[in-house]
Amino acid sequence: MGYLKYTQYVYILFAVFFIYDGIIKLNEGNDTSTLSFIIAFLAVFMFFFRRKYAKKFDDRNKKQ
Repeated sequence: MGYLKYTQYVYILFAVFFIYDGIIKLNEGNDTSTLSFIIAFLAVFMFFFRRKYAKKFDDRNKKQ
C-alpha cells in the first residue's frame, strides 16, 4: 500500500508537462493551448485532492 503515497506525484508531473505543452502551443499561436492549461489545472487539483484523502486514510489506519 506504500506505493499509493507516491502515485499522487504523478499528477504534478502531468501538470508540469501540460503547462510546458501549453506554453509551447501558445507561442506557436495554436488555439489548443487553453486545453493544455485546463488539463494542467485539473492535474494540480487532483494532486491536492489525492494528498488530502491519503492523509485521512493514513490517520484512520493509525487510530485502529
